[in-house]
Amino acid sequence: MNAEELIEVVLPGKVEPEGLRIRQGGVPAAGPGQVVIRMEATGVSFAEQQMRRGRYYDQPAFPFVPGYDLVGTVLATGEGVGPGLVGTRVAALIKVGGWASHVLVDAADLVEVPDGVGAAEAETLVLNGITAWQMLHRKARIRAGQTILVHGANGGVGSVLVQLARAAGVKVIGTASARHHVALRDKAVIPVDYRDEDVAARVRELAPGGVDAVFDHVGGRGIVDSWRLLAPGGTLVSYGSASTRDDEGSKQWPVFKLLGRVWLWNALPNRRRAYFFNVWAGRALARNRFRARLRGDLTQVFAALQRGDVTAQIAAQLPLTRAADALRLAESGTVAGKVVLHP
Repeated sequence: MNAEELIEVVLPGKVEPEGLRIRQGGVPAAGPGQVVIRMEATGVSFAEQQMRRGRYYDQPAFPFVPGYDLVGTVLATGEGVGPGLVGTRVAALIKVGGWASHVLVDAADLVEVPDGVGAAEAETLVLNGITAWQMLHRKARIRAGQTILVHGANGGVGSVLVQLARAAGVKVIGTASARHHVALRDKAVIPVDYRDEDVAARVRELAPGGVDAVFDHVGGRGIVDSWRLLAPGGTLVSYGSASTRDDEGSKQWPVFKLLGRVWLWNALPNRRRAYFFNVWAGRALARNRFRARLRGDLTQVFAALQRGDVTAQIAAQLPLTRAADALRLAESGTVAGKVVLHP
């Protein structure tokens, strides 16, 4: 193990992607209950795009190593962890720290990756797959025959969400720019161009009685349209504030504003529900239950991949040392799926 070297990407402060730094050092040792994972794939999520601007609502103080999730092989185990785990391919959701060749993770947070599933494929489904699955099945509780609206249907979460919904027998309307419409139609999604069309008017044409659920990562003023498009008994799931990514000022304020709206809407007697989805909800209060739920849900997503219900959308694969290029590409809005980094 000593022959290996740690390579990690450091976010030093509010910087352009080119301001990321590469740092080298010794491979960390696993403490009690921990494992060292030799990273095989990590990715660029929307969270890192916000973090480099200092806009992610609970990011750590600079400098830190970003990387929300990863897939890799267990290299070493600490005290209290069975040595039989060594050599196992695993996935982990960690929020920060994934952009590194070797990562320390609590063994209890690992989810085994099924045989035959590649590291990059699995990586596209860790954060995005858990988010999509939990929003569909735990929050909106979708059922066959319903109709839903997915904003950003070609994005990291959106592309997984529409496939899981179609597999569950749900009709899907998806917003995306025109260049992604052919790919959406191939997935049996009805595309709506959010740039050229009056989205609300077009959705009302397609679903005159309203939609059963809306999944909105944009936030901002558009969230009101999302709420108004719901049918009686419908559910709005808000899971971000992408519209405020480039704003200045408080990073908490857009989230608090969303939470306030959600609270108000739920207080009204209108037979509709709104949620602000946070993948980490419940972790602080009931860690074991949180871990069991996460493990169960990601296992379901991997099973959907193996069945062919979901295909892994890899937008591009770049080496870790080109994290700046990967971040630029992810932020460009020109790619569908997830930009993946490998060692």
